[in-house]
Amino acid sequence: MLANPRYHGKPPLQSTFLQSLRTENFIFSFRCPGKFPLSSSFPLSLVRTSKSLRIKALNQSNTAEVTNDSSEGSQYVSKPYSVKIPVGDRHIFVETGHIGRQASGSVSVTDGETIVYASCCLADVPSEPTDFYPLSVHYQERFSAAGRTSGGFFKREGRAKDHEVLICRLIDRPLRPTMMKGFYHETQVLSWVLSYDGLHSPDSLAITASGIAVALSEVPHSKTIAGVRIGLVGDKYIVNPTTKEMEESELDLVLAGTDTAILMIEGFCNFLPEEKVLKAVEIGQDAVRVICNEVEALVKKCGKPKMVEAIKLPPPELFRHVEEIAGDELVNALQLKNKIPRRKALSALEEKVITILTEKGFVSKDETFGGAETIPELFEDEDEEEALVLDGEVDEGDVHIKPVSRKPIPKFFSEVDVKLVFKDVTSKFLRRRIVEGGKRSDGRSSTGIRVINSECGLLPRAHGSTLFTRGETQALAVVTLGDKQMAQRIDNLVDVDEVKRFYLQYSFPPSCVGEVGRMGAPSRREIGHGMLAERALEPILPSEDDFPYTIRVESNITESNGSSSMASVCGGCLALQDAGVPVKGSIAGIAMGMVLDTQEFGGDGQPLILSDITGSEDASGDMDFKVAGNETGITAFQMDIKVGGVTLSIMEQALLQARDGRKQILAEMAKCTPPPSRKLSEHAPLILVMRVKPEKINMIIGSGGKKVKSIIEETGVESIDTQSNGVVKITARDLASLEKTKAIILNLTMVPKIGDIFRNCEIKSIVAFGAFVEIAPGREGLCHISELSSDFLAKVEDAYNVGDRVDVKLIEINDKGQLRLSVRALLPEASSEKSAKQQPNTPMKEAGSSPISPPKGIFRRAAKVEPPKDGSKSSSVNDKEGNRMVNGEAKIGS
Repeated sequence: MLANPRYHGKPPLQSTFLQSLRTENFIFSFRCPGKFPLSSSFPLSLVRTSKSLRIKALNQSNTAEVTNDSSEGSQYVSKPYSVKIPVGDRHIFVETGHIGRQASGSVSVTDGETIVYASCCLADVPSEPTDFYPLSVHYQERFSAAGRTSGGFFKREGRAKDHEVLICRLIDRPLRPTMMKGFYHETQVLSWVLSYDGLHSPDSLAITASGIAVALSEVPHSKTIAGVRIGLVGDKYIVNPTTKEMEESELDLVLAGTDTAILMIEGFCNFLPEEKVLKAVEIGQDAVRVICNEVEALVKKCGKPKMVEAIKLPPPELFRHVEEIAGDELVNALQLKNKIPRRKALSALEEKVITILTEKGFVSKDETFGGAETIPELFEDEDEEEALVLDGEVDEGDVHIKPVSRKPIPKFFSEVDVKLVFKDVTSKFLRRRIVEGGKRSDGRSSTGIRVINSECGLLPRAHGSTLFTRGETQALAVVTLGDKQMAQRIDNLVDVDEVKRFYLQYSFPPSCVGEVGRMGAPSRREIGHGMLAERALEPILPSEDDFPYTIRVESNITESNGSSSMASVCGGCLALQDAGVPVKGSIAGIAMGMVLDTQEFGGDGQPLILSDITGSEDASGDMDFKVAGNETGITAFQMDIKVGGVTLSIMEQALLQARDGRKQILAEMAKCTPPPSRKLSEHAPLILVMRVKPEKINMIIGSGGKKVKSIIEETGVESIDTQSNGVVKITARDLASLEKTKAIILNLTMVPKIGDIFRNCEIKSIVAFGAFVEIAPGREGLCHISELSSDFLAKVEDAYNVGDRVDVKLIEINDKGQLRLSVRALLPEASSEKSAKQQPNTPMKEAGSSPISPPKGIFRRAAKVEPPKDGSKSSSVNDKEGNRMVNGEAKIGS
């Protein structure tokens, strides 16, 4: 019943009513059966916008009339309200009504001096119905939060960085399952870091803040969510650990959920057993439960009524009609093992159902089973005298009743509703087939693993490559080795240059699923899958001291039918071994699925866990749980839930089943043909690591870097990287340039002593008082004119010219480190006794006579180095000078 507050109790005139639509608010009072108790009523407000009318639920205590004034002061402004919530060993401070009061829901959450602000807004007009909830999440770290600006050319925050995208996904994944189906108003959640103290991480705060903002808003949802991080230092589990505590933590787990169930987890660890991971999840769920209970009290006081009346679901009878039309054909289509034929069959069947229900109209079998419906037909007898009463007719005077058959009226539905229902029915049939028949679409059991094939060394010029195939999912993993200049630099909130020497980049082109699509910058999904595979492989990598290369892994998905991120883990591990990286072991990944409600399909009611799920099982199932590790422990895991949530017992069952699956996959990876080479490619660069005294580093660099640049130009090496601790890394493509550079650096950094003799040294320049002689590349000393000859010289040119070579002796080093040389001290006329005491220094002889060459075999290409017979992943040899060679890398002993 429509009622105007001004005219309640008497019907208004039409003109007055139309005028009131432009100026007034109206109250819809109705009772909603089923969804809400019959005793409750929900007043609604009909608000006029520029394009249409919008219905908003009003609180019964706020049903007073509000004029539609466009001035800012007419809007209702809530008062600030704050609450402290215990999280771990401290409290977080939650405040609403102070910042962002025009948003549908807004909140700021503070931990220490880290402040995260989140808002939730929704569009006034609903968008076209789709099978994907119109939710967008954006997270941004403002550099001003840490009191600095971006280090790049552009000082304004722009496109989201990779780690911001990852946090967006952490917020989106637990929020989406709680959103109500049938709500098509576009919803946007924004989260900003306003202050960062460098100690309390903002990512878990952003999850909690976003969940509270949605709970306070008008967006209908099922449960309030919150998020925490769990660390493990020693045997102690820490809720929301600080950044310093995370440096010592064996576990990095982010968990989000409601007060009753887990919705999302993502974590990385160093081969932790399943029992410790489950314990961390249990502690995280307890912390989330406390936060959600406190937030519920906050929502009751400050939250806005939900727009439940805006939910539009397909007609219930449409599900029955779709099953009646497509049931048998749907069963046959789902039995096709290959993805492409199955997808085409389902697409053709969907078009058939849409055509029937939207164009031709549909009559249910229940309506036509009893034959034509008999209805009375009334007519008047124009000529009473000629009227005849026949069998089956009743004479009622001028009106005769005659039975007439009528066909059922065909029913029509919207195309959008039909598509939504067809997708739900397809998922229902697939789940029923798995539970009732015990077989999946490809014939496997619930614990079965698809056929695995892998091939290494596929690309001859790449440093390492592997083609990994599991069923209809295929990944081409390629490894590239380089020096420090190839490392990934990251601009973060903390004013510290972060450099990644290992990174994995995941690519998912539309061709891998046989479709046409956009190509461009990596999507959020690609960034997330790449980071998951990267963190899974990180624990098996050698340290930089043992393997000084920067490592880049590309995972190009060439075929996809589920679990492509875990295929990237398996393929990436084999590619690393093929590139000669001395990894600590092998890693495999597997994706687990679940059918939660098996009782609906005749099961025992217990959740059914599926190993190595396909794309259709991912889309139609209730869980996507990815786990990577080896036979004994876990390195990475990620879980997304599409239903109300899972319990710890379900997680335990999934983790144990995933461990058995990993063992099978690792066994198949060991059968790789051809196997990984486990040695450096001949096309990989050579890296020599030298150690010199730290105070000599400036002599290599030179003024403004001139010296190191001149060495690179002279020798042709790719780069020379110097560190303040005395480590020098030389990267070259050939052995000759590497040897030459090594000799120059050794001569530059040598420490000469008084009495050392240098032979065959070149005179570089002549001045009035003497000549400058180069005793080593880049090292010169002054030989005074009085020390050039035993006889008197009026001019240096009388005896020597530039370019002449002489033998000299170091006779003095002044306070500035300048060298004074003498030719006269080595002449025959000099005292024989004095000359006998001045024996030449052995290293200086080598430096003066010819460039220092490394022992034979140290820098040989790894292709000529046989792997150790004991099966170890790396090999090392010592040369005569004590230098160490590790898989093609030489280290010069200090």
